[in-house]
Amino acid sequence: MANNSPSDTAGSGNKPAKMPSPQQAYAFTTQNVLNFLHIIVLVLSVILILTISVDTFKNIRYNNEPDFVKFEFWICVVFLVDFFFEMAVAQNKGRFFMRNILFFFISLPYLPIMKYFDMHIGHVAGYVLRFVPFLRGGYALALVVGWFTSNRATSLFVTYLATLISGIYFSSLIFYVFEHGQNPLVVKYTDALWWALMDCTTVGSNIVAVTPVGRVLSVLVAALGMMMFPIFTVYITSLITRYHSASHDDSSDPGANLV
Repeated sequence: MANNSPSDTAGSGNKPAKMPSPQQAYAFTTQNVLNFLHIIVLVLSVILILTISVDTFKNIRYNNEPDFVKFEFWICVVFLVDFFFEMAVAQNKGRFFMRNILFFFISLPYLPIMKYFDMHIGHVAGYVLRFVPFLRGGYALALVVGWFTSNRATSLFVTYLATLISGIYFSSLIFYVFEHGQNPLVVKYTDALWWALMDCTTVGSNIVAVTPVGRVLSVLVAALGMMMFPIFTVYITSLITRYHSASHDDSSDPGANLV
């Protein structure tokens, strides 16, 4: 009969919890801060979309109102804080900057900078520049979607779907701004939305662009549709393949039919 030592009788369940190391605590805190910043970036991007939409529907057209310029400046400041915090915690800061240099440039407050230096740009460029900071929000959206989807294919699918919807919406806004008053077929915003939806499917509609911006958008939206719609086909095919694979595994299991 074996003798149990005090250490054996204590049991593994009575062992004190292991305290995290300073490196683990630092990594945990850093990740939480990054997650918080990404959520803030995403929320501010949504607010920016709403602001641009309200301005467009109020028929402000391309006017860069002082309140909007100031609002965009502070949004871009938050975007830059998020970018530089990620670079500060990266192991190779130079490599991080070069790999993410696009996110740096789209986080810059172009309209406030131009207004500060009294640089005059065309109305067309001024309106289009409003949408640049939102591209930073697309990156945050991809990260947030990844938190809620364990499957990588599903995460990519949701991200691409959000990109397609955003592209259609922004294109319809810009199309409405430039075609309204110039194109007799674009009377209200729903006309521009119908144009964007049908152009994205490459089927086309009865609305034909008459302005240079509208014609460029016609090409870009059609290209967006041709790039995005095949992804839906691949995703659905992937789901069907996995379903049949799982069904085949269940039927081939000898114990699957036993009661």
